[in-house]
Amino acid sequence: MKNSFLLFGLLLLFSPVFGQEIIGSWAGELDIQGTKLPIIFNIKSSETGFSATMDSPSQGAKDIPVGKTTFENNLLVLDASNMKIQYKGTLKNDKIEGAFSQGDMSLPLVLSRAKEGQTKLNRPQTPKPPFEYNIEDVTFKNPIDSNLLAGTLTTPRNKKDFPVVVMITGSGLQNRDEEVFGHKIFWVIADDFAKKGIGVLRLDDRGIGGSEAGNVIPTSQNFSTDISTAVNFLAARGYKNIGLAGHSEGGMIAPMVASQNDKVKFVISLAGPGIPIDQLLQLQSKSIAKLQGATDEEIKRNEVMNTRIYDLIKKSKTNDIKADLKAFLMEEFKKLPKEEQPAEKDFENMIENEAKKMANPWFVYFLKFNPDEYWSKVKVPVLALNGSLDSQVSAKENLAGIKASLEKAKNKSFEIVECPNMNHPFQEAKTGAVSEYAEIEQSISPIVLDKMSSWILKLK
Repeated sequence: MKNSFLLFGLLLLFSPVFGQEIIGSWAGELDIQGTKLPIIFNIKSSETGFSATMDSPSQGAKDIPVGKTTFENNLLVLDASNMKIQYKGTLKNDKIEGAFSQGDMSLPLVLSRAKEGQTKLNRPQTPKPPFEYNIEDVTFKNPIDSNLLAGTLTTPRNKKDFPVVVMITGSGLQNRDEEVFGHKIFWVIADDFAKKGIGVLRLDDRGIGGSEAGNVIPTSQNFSTDISTAVNFLAARGYKNIGLAGHSEGGMIAPMVASQNDKVKFVISLAGPGIPIDQLLQLQSKSIAKLQGATDEEIKRNEVMNTRIYDLIKKSKTNDIKADLKAFLMEEFKKLPKEEQPAEKDFENMIENEAKKMANPWFVYFLKFNPDEYWSKVKVPVLALNGSLDSQVSAKENLAGIKASLEKAKNKSFEIVECPNMNHPFQEAKTGAVSEYAEIEQSISPIVLDKMSSWILKLK
């Protein structure tokens, strides 16, 4: 990897959380005057983000290089300018809806993972009808940011006075099922809970599914107002025992809401942060780099670089953090030996993309966040779970942080659990590597489902 690992290390901050769902083969058919032309794009991760090739099976063409591949804010852009081909599409519920253009021709093209010769992903836990509980699609408006929110409320039949849990998704645009690699994690939880006598409200994030994007560039603070609005929506319907269950970033938003909205009666943190986010990201980068075979020297060099970047962002007094980051990155990468530097055009694009990601208001807010500010004010019952193999939110440090904060709050009812041999999505795993998420058929361990539901039902 040599010194180029420095840039790769920066990408690790984003790729495991935001980009993995786009990796793989995507297929669709172009309709050209009634003739169907199959097209396949094969997307892989690379040291500069993503790379791709294109296949046109009916024309006998395979592995045609795509010059530039980007995936940001759920928008995929594949640019093969050498052939005057471009594809732009938006990822929605495991399909990419967009347009394929070549020269002056532009045609709609919907891509999906299913293609000839490809085995369909086996997800045995995905709920199947008939459903022996109530399912209701709901909408309501966040009065603070004026954005419409859409979701699904599942409730047990023939039961009164049951608890209801608001699910909170992790980082990046997620639908109400928190779907990734065909795993509909929140749908599996809702199905399990409803059968056991627990209601669940799960929501599409802003800008995906039925939820409006709104008129602001949102941070975790904005997302917390969405969840607080959901709690108020349930309370207005007469529910009294309302809890929160947040996964990853959702486990950071949960204490934000619980410490400010007295209608929240309990909290479940699923791999939620318990230490300052800059420290968490350093641990995340180190853990994932190790799993990907980086040397100790490369990891240390990456850690030093990240520390300098985080300090720059946290201490910046200007409104143009992006310009500061570009100048810093440009200076650092110019120090690389000439033979290791990319072509000038690629170099500038690389720097531009990295600076843009890190100057995003969401990331700036996220990086400066200290979960203790909110966990130390939470008085309601808390169940904090983390997988021992979690490579994104390390169990030992983050659970210890949550425990210390709850003790500071003098919280008298909390349980901290490290789940053996489980990864970030709480699958029973072997290594905890991000690459396992798609390979494992299990969406979420039944052990975790039983732990959460039994804990909720025992609350008084």
